[in-house]
Amino acid sequence: MKEIILITGASGAIARTLSKKLENEYSIRFLTRKKEADNEFEWDLENQIVDENAFENVSHIIHLAGANISEKRWTDDRKKELISSRVDSAKLILNTLKKKNLKLKSFISASGINYYGTKTTDKVFTENDASGNDFLSEVVVVWEQAADEFKVENIAERVVKIRTAVVLSKTEGALEKMMTPIKFGIGSPLGNGKQYMPWIHIEDICSIYQFALKNPEVEGSFNASAPQHTTNENLTKLIAQVLKKPLFMPNVPAFILKLIFGELADALLEGSRASSEKIQKAGFEFKFPDLKMALEDLLKK
Repeated sequence: MKEIILITGASGAIARTLSKKLENEYSIRFLTRKKEADNEFEWDLENQIVDENAFENVSHIIHLAGANISEKRWTDDRKKELISSRVDSAKLILNTLKKKNLKLKSFISASGINYYGTKTTDKVFTENDASGNDFLSEVVVVWEQAADEFKVENIAERVVKIRTAVVLSKTEGALEKMMTPIKFGIGSPLGNGKQYMPWIHIEDICSIYQFALKNPEVEGSFNASAPQHTTNENLTKLIAQVLKKPLFMPNVPAFILKLIFGELADALLEGSRASSEKIQKAGFEFKFPDLKMALEDLLKK
């Protein structure tokens, strides 16, 4: 009998790509807002309702649910949604498992590289560093605390938190948003372009989840960021180079971004580097450690 894995955030690129990597070895289930397949189970976060059949005989849960950070302007309501979609979803799962007296081998949760704060600095952050003091770091802190409750409550034998960098995927996310204007000749760096952009190829982030799943000694927080660091300006130029498109537009001024995006602009204009040494020392090997190699793989297919 295959072990059963329950994955949340079913509509995202990571969930879709990861499930394909795991489907031959595990039985995959999804929690989703609208059931469309036999292995999907509905949940309603707003009303804290979930189909409890989803949890029967589950060994592992991979918690990827969470509203998109950069999709909308950060109004007060949006901020509440960003936190609730991560924290309240984990609480609903935890409370259901407690109610049914079920135990997990592992609870593996998405987390964010913004744990360390949205700021541009010479420091390269490791998992031992303290959290930042802005909104995004607050989101990540309570997100990870919700995950840790599975260990505190003795529901999961171990908890793993994957502090995810900007995921480069051709179908959605930052890369898609950046390459579209470049294709039309109107792409340009944001602000001064010197802000660091921790990044990871979609294949590598999914492989990190697979690695965490298969290695019971892996526990705690891990930075999921490619070992090669880059800035917004360098990333923009490399995308244009791989697409063979010119870059002649001036940088987008910071004040314009702040007018359009409000507080969200800070996440676009600031960024730090994060070390991937811990996950590599645990035995993980990146398939795409080099940015140009990653972009060529994604953009030349």
